[in-house]
Amino acid sequence: MNAIIIITMFLICCVIGFPVGFAIGFTTWVSFLMLGGKMLVMAQKLFTSINSFTYLCIPLFVLASEIMSEGKLIDKIVDFFQVCIGHIRGGLAYVNVLDSMVFAGISGSASADMASLGVLTANAMVKAGYTKNYAVTVSAATATIAPLIPPSTIMIIFAAAAGRVSVSELFMGGTIPGVLYGVAFLFLCGYYAKKYNQPKNERRATIKEIWMEFKLSLPVLLLPILILGSIVSGVCTATEAGALAVIYAIVTTCLRRTMNLKSLINSMYKAARLTASVLFIIATSGAMQWVLTALQIPQNVASFCLQFIHSKFLFLLFLNILLFIVGCLLDGAPAVLLLTPILFPVAMQYGINPIHFGIIMCLNLTIGLITPPIGLLLFVASNVTGLKLKILYKTVWPFVICGVCVLLLVTYCPILTTWLPSIILK
Repeated sequence: MNAIIIITMFLICCVIGFPVGFAIGFTTWVSFLMLGGKMLVMAQKLFTSINSFTYLCIPLFVLASEIMSEGKLIDKIVDFFQVCIGHIRGGLAYVNVLDSMVFAGISGSASADMASLGVLTANAMVKAGYTKNYAVTVSAATATIAPLIPPSTIMIIFAAAAGRVSVSELFMGGTIPGVLYGVAFLFLCGYYAKKYNQPKNERRATIKEIWMEFKLSLPVLLLPILILGSIVSGVCTATEAGALAVIYAIVTTCLRRTMNLKSLINSMYKAARLTASVLFIIATSGAMQWVLTALQIPQNVASFCLQFIHSKFLFLLFLNILLFIVGCLLDGAPAVLLLTPILFPVAMQYGINPIHFGIIMCLNLTIGLITPPIGLLLFVASNVTGLKLKILYKTVWPFVICGVCVLLLVTYCPILTTWLPSIILK
């Protein structure tokens, strides 16, 4: 009965407009009172939840992306791909997808991608003759690539919540599904390009022009390689790779003379704000986990699944349906923190590989960011572009369906997530 009251209270807080972190925190506080827990214990749980070396990755990768964005280097990605494929019909839509795949290897955050690169590419598409509805929809959908191609904030959070999975293995496991996700969007954009006879550049760029843009964009293109290469080679842990990315971003922007002290301080301020909101959610979710454990919710869920779901295939189907519903309502970070302690032990009893389970969870919840009736990333896209939310709700469905198809492929072909870690990190 207590569990039903707590879940209902949390959902009511979300519906009436509480920020997610405050909704979790308020629900946790009331739960502690109901269960007779001491407030001192809650304070301890809030602190110990974020007292993890793993979480240091988050501010470092966020800061690296903010420095690159503030230093105007992110614009070079758009320019390079536009020169390469702008002459193809619908080329700017392809550019939008490819930009997000590259920027994903820097930011790890869908919101950061949409608020910076997404706005830039959407505006470029509108100026080139694409409809604003389509341009913003593509930008919002492709921003969801960011949490899948490493470094990924949501993967870092999952690794810490699960406790038995390394961040490096998750990064490697997410690479192939992230690329497949982006390629699926490329095919969808190609279909729209032919169906609606979308614009293209009248002139093909020369080899010299492509080479010039390549040299200008090379520092940005090298950063994802630097991050993954340092982790794969064993030179750096994921956290150390984040620190290396920050140093690289600062040095590169200074050498290009696109960064000054004011810009650096502004980057730090933006990174601090984003990191603070993420860590607040992590802290309150950690305290909520104590409540869930006290109510024996993980054990009850495990008993239910083992009693009524007799095969791994059906459990994976149940898992995807549950995560898809939750992903429509919650942001990825709190959803991972709340559900991982409940579902991870159950998945282990079904013999599911921890990396495979983690990537399924991350991919599923990421698709939820653009899935109505909530779709939190759609709110971000609407706010930064001025496009009405009801329009996005109508136009985003083909991209959601495309993402679900990739999700099913990844779910029932575990080798897509386990092969790369097995050959590189073993």
